[in-house]
Amino acid sequence: MSKSFNAYKTIGEVAKILSFESTKGQSIPTHTIRFWEKEFKQIKPKILNGNRRYYDKKNIDLLKKVYFLLKEQGMTINGARKILNNKDSLKLDETSNRSIKALNLKNKLKKISNIIKSLKNK
Repeated sequence: MSKSFNAYKTIGEVAKILSFESTKGQSIPTHTIRFWEKEFKQIKPKILNGNRRYYDKKNIDLLKKVYFLLKEQGMTINGARKILNNKDSLKLDETSNRSIKALNLKNKLKKISNIIKSLKNK
């Protein structure tokens, strides 16, 4: 049984989500997420027993934007902070979604190409 999409996620689960959506397939260490919390005041997880962090969908979406700006676009923390504080951050959703969709399409085309090659070799 898996968690509901809208359920709170632990920092480990969030790291896996960010790694899955990475166009480079990079894994994100949990200490990086904690660092981003300090740098981007918009990210506010619930901190419960024993300082365990729990992230809701809004915080996960913010972390996806931060990841996209810093890792995929190569921006500095100050540059990413300016964009997230600006009203133009809504346009960022469209851009990041397009790049993720393009990557998924590219991966599917590679798989299809490999299947065709293997069928030709039989």
